[in-house]
Amino acid sequence: MQKQTFGLWFQPKSTLKIVLSAFFCFAVISCSHEEKEQTSAPVKLSKTSFNALEGWNSDDFGQAIPVFTKNCAKILQNSKTYLSDSSVKIKTSDYQKICRKFSAQNITTSKKMKSFLESEFTPYIVYAGNNPIGKFTSYYEATVHASLEKSERYKYPIYGKPKDLVEMNLRDFDSDLPNTRLVGHVIGGKFVPYYKRAEIENNGVNAPVLMWGDDPVDIHFMQIQGSAIAKIDDGSELRIGYADNNGHKFKGIGSIMLEKKLLKSGEVSMENIRKWLREHPKEAEKLMQQNERFIFQRISDADGPMGAFGIPLTAGRSMAVDNSMIPLGSVLWLDTVDPDKKPLQKLIFAQDIGAAIKGAVRGDYFWGHGDKALYYAGRMNSAGKYYLLIPKNSEVKVE
Repeated sequence: MQKQTFGLWFQPKSTLKIVLSAFFCFAVISCSHEEKEQTSAPVKLSKTSFNALEGWNSDDFGQAIPVFTKNCAKILQNSKTYLSDSSVKIKTSDYQKICRKFSAQNITTSKKMKSFLESEFTPYIVYAGNNPIGKFTSYYEATVHASLEKSERYKYPIYGKPKDLVEMNLRDFDSDLPNTRLVGHVIGGKFVPYYKRAEIENNGVNAPVLMWGDDPVDIHFMQIQGSAIAKIDDGSELRIGYADNNGHKFKGIGSIMLEKKLLKSGEVSMENIRKWLREHPKEAEKLMQQNERFIFQRISDADGPMGAFGIPLTAGRSMAVDNSMIPLGSVLWLDTVDPDKKPLQKLIFAQDIGAAIKGAVRGDYFWGHGDKALYYAGRMNSAGKYYLLIPKNSEVKVE
C-alpha cells in the first residue's frame, strides 16, 4: 500500500487539528493564474432586462418546457428557506409560486413559454468580482462496452460503492471546524484516507463489481464524466451513474500529458487523448493512475444521467455550476459560443456540479450522449457569460 498523504484519527474534538487544501482543474487542461483569481472572486449580480440578452428572441423555448416541468417538481418538494446553500439566496417559496402558476397555465408552445418567463422573472447578469466573463467547458454521457460476466475480453471491473467506505464531516466533531466532507475507511481503529486509484486498480477493492468493461480508457473517461451508457454484450443497455468517490484529488489526464510533453497544448482534446492512450497501453495505465481520484458507480433506471440537483440531466439544457455560489435548480440564460465558434445562447438550468467547476461565472454545459456529444464536449473551452433569472419582486440576497 502506498503511503497516504494525510490521516485523521477518531479523537476528542478538542485535540482534532487539521489543515485542509484542495484545488481541482478541468479534465483536459490546467487552470491559469487568471482562472484561480476568478475562482476566489465573490459573486455579484446586476439587474438588467430581457432586451439586453443576446439571442433571447431566437431560442426554442418549447424545448425547455419539459425541463422546467421536472425542475419545478423538484423545487415544489423543497422545504428549505432558500433553493440551496449558495452565496446567491433565492427564496424557495418565490420559485414555488412561479411553478404553481406554470402548472396551472398548461403552457405548451415556445411563444407562451417565452411570455411566461418574461412575466415571472427578472434577469441579472452574474459577475465574478467585477468580471462578467467566465469560462464554459462541457461534458457528455460516455459509452462503455461491457459484460455481466468476466472474460478474456471483458476483464476490467466497474465497481459499485465499496462496503468499507466511510464518510464523515469535520463539523460533526467541532462546530468551529469547516463543513468539510472526508472519505476514508477504518483501519486499526483509525480513520484513514481511502485507497488511491493505483491501489484500487492494482489490488482490487472491497466493492461489488457491477459489470466488466473491455477498455480501461473508456472506463477512465466514464469516471471523468461521471456516468455512461453501458452496451452489454447480450445487446441490452444499462445506464451507469455516479455513486461516490474515494476522496482523493482529481487531476485531469490532459494536464498530466501536457506536463510530460506527450501532447502539445493545441492538440489537447478528448479525441487526441483517447487515441494516444489506446496506442500506448502500458504508458497509459501509469498516466491514468496519476489521477488519484476514483469514481464508484451504480446502475440507474433514470431517463438520463442523474445530476446533483436530483433529476436526470437534459442534453442542451442542463449545466453544472459552482453551487457554493449559484443555487441548484435556478434558471439561467447562457451567452457563449460552441467549439465551432457559433453562438450558444439559450435557456439552461443549473442542475449539476463538478470538481473543476469553481467560480461565480463558470459552467460545464451538458451535450448529451453519443458520438456528436463527444465531438463537441471534447473541444469546448469558451469564454462567455450568463444571467440568473430571479423571480420578480423577490428579494435578491448575496452573501
